Amino acid sequence: MAVPSYLGFHLVFLAPFLFILLLSVWVRQFRLPRARVQWAGIVILATIALTYTIPWEILLIGKGVWSYGEGVVLARFVNIPVEELLFILVQPFITALWLYQFVETTDRPLAVSLSNRLIGALAGFTISGVGIWLYLGGGQTTYLGALLGWAGPVLAIQWAFGWPYLYEHAKTVVIGVGLPTVYLCAADMVAITLGIWKLSPTYTTGVTLAGLPIEEALFFFFTNLFVVQGLVLWLWVTDQLGIDTVP
Repeated sequence: MAVPSYLGFHLVFLAPFLFILLLSVWVRQFRLPRARVQWAGIVILATIALTYTIPWEILLIGKGVWSYGEGVVLARFVNIPVEELLFILVQPFITALWLYQFVETTDRPLAVSLSNRLIGALAGFTISGVGIWLYLGGGQTTYLGALLGWAGPVLAIQWAFGWPYLYEHAKTVVIGVGLPTVYLCAADMVAITLGIWKLSPTYTTGVTLAGLPIEEALFFFFTNLFVVQGLVLWLWVTDQLGIDTVP
C-alpha cells in the first residue's frame, strides 16, 4: 500500500479544521463586533514561530531524530519538507482562531512587578536548562532535551512579561491549548501509523501517551501554549494601550 503524501495530510487534517474555524469566527463577528480577529497578532506569532523553529528542525532532522517516508514530500528547504514549513505556519492560525471563539480581555493594568518578572523568567530558563542537560546526555533523551531546551526561552519571555495575567486567565489558556493539542496529537498519530513520518527509537524515550510518543505530545502542547499565551498577552497589550489593529 502506498504511503499517503504529506500534502494529503494537510488536505485531510488541517485544511477542513482551518476552514471551520474561519467560518465560525466570521459568523461570531456579526453577533459580537468586539470579537473581531486581530490578524496582525496572528501573523506576527506565525512569523516568529517559523523563524524560531526552522533552525531547530534543521538540527534535529539532520541528526535523524525523525524522518519522512519515501516519496511523501514535494520538496525541501535545506532538509525540511516544504509541507513541514506550511504546517508551522498553519498551526498558529488554527490555534489562534480556536482561541478567538471565546477569548476576552480585562481592565487589568499593564503592570507586573520586577519580582514576578524574575520568577517567570527563571521558571522558563529552568525548563531550558533541564532540556539542554538531557540533550547533551544524548541517546534516548535527545528529542526530549532538544524540545525542552527550545521551549524554555519562549516560555521565559512570555512568563516574564505577564504570568500573573496568564494565571488570571488560566481557564482561557487551558481551553485554548486543549482542543488543538488533542486534535493535532490524534492527526500526528495517524501520520506516524501511515508512515508519513517516523521517529528514531535511538533518540526518543519510548514513553507514549495514549500510543503517541511523549515527545510529540509535548511538542504540540508547547507550540499551542506559545500561541495561546502570546495572543492572550497581545490582546491585553493592545486593549490596554487602545491600539486597534483591525482594519
